[in-house]
Amino acid sequence: MPRPDDPQPTRLGITIPLDLPLAEHPPVLRALQAAGYSDFWTAETARCDAFGPLAHAAAVMADARFGTAIASVYARGPAALAMGAAAVGEAAPGRFVLGIGASSPTLATDWNCVAFERPLARVRDTARFLRAALAGERVDAAYDTFAVRGFRLERPPADVPPVLVAALRPGMLRVAAREADGAVLNWLAAHDVPLVRAHLDEDSIVTARIFLCPSTERAVVRNAARRLIATYASVPAYARFHEWLGRGPALARCWDAWAAGDKRAAAAAVPDEVVDALIVHGPVAECAARVREYVAAGVDVPVLKFLPLDPARELIGDALAVGSALAGARG
Repeated sequence: MPRPDDPQPTRLGITIPLDLPLAEHPPVLRALQAAGYSDFWTAETARCDAFGPLAHAAAVMADARFGTAIASVYARGPAALAMGAAAVGEAAPGRFVLGIGASSPTLATDWNCVAFERPLARVRDTARFLRAALAGERVDAAYDTFAVRGFRLERPPADVPPVLVAALRPGMLRVAAREADGAVLNWLAAHDVPLVRAHLDEDSIVTARIFLCPSTERAVVRNAARRLIATYASVPAYARFHEWLGRGPALARCWDAWAAGDKRAAAAAVPDEVVDALIVHGPVAECAARVREYVAAGVDVPVLKFLPLDPARELIGDALAVGSALAGARG
């Protein structure tokens, strides 16, 4: 049980879409909201874009909050990004947060045929453009990485959504602090949050995606998680991030094996201490306590992502259980 002084999340998010067709989401979304989830956030992958599932969910839940974590600044042009945000902002007035970020060379170049160049400047310029466009201004400006000529939203959102920037290290964190309303964090431990939070303004909104598998089969979870962590931690941006966080020595053997083309050895080289830092696992009560650690460290909106690391687990049931545990602690 949490101590009386344990910080409880005033908002609790979950990643959607879930592992079922969108047409089957409505009753599950309502059940998740009843279990204590206030926020529903998307990640842009090869399955769905960032906005479609939110527009669908907004029609189901009239009082929930929604967010993108994140919409890529390379996957669509600036005007299309503003229009997508305006549409969800209109569907959920005052209850939508737009998270943007560079994403990855795979999504930008391999999938969308856009050169992944100057990501920090592209995110900064997009945030500046969105500030003006979502406020209803006519934008006719040349930025460092693109130019927009004569664009104005036909119907800007009455409630301008906050803009968050996906940020890992100090440079992008400064963009989040100076050009946006806060940051979206990813793939970090609760004890990493204060280091990251120190580069943001005191009033910055901080959202973090937290990966969970509520399973007591720790060996099963760790073995499956090693493969996932090796893949992400070997992406150059995340490798530099974890070096900055101090995990360079712990991940050195993983990176060496990955660079040599031996992905199996890279996964095997991820130590238990890294798995346990980056993946919340264990009994439901322990998982809920770990989520509260992120809140205590400075995360305003924890966004949970339930992982199928233990094939015996039922993810929606796990999500309902963890949400109920945290809602019960909030009283």
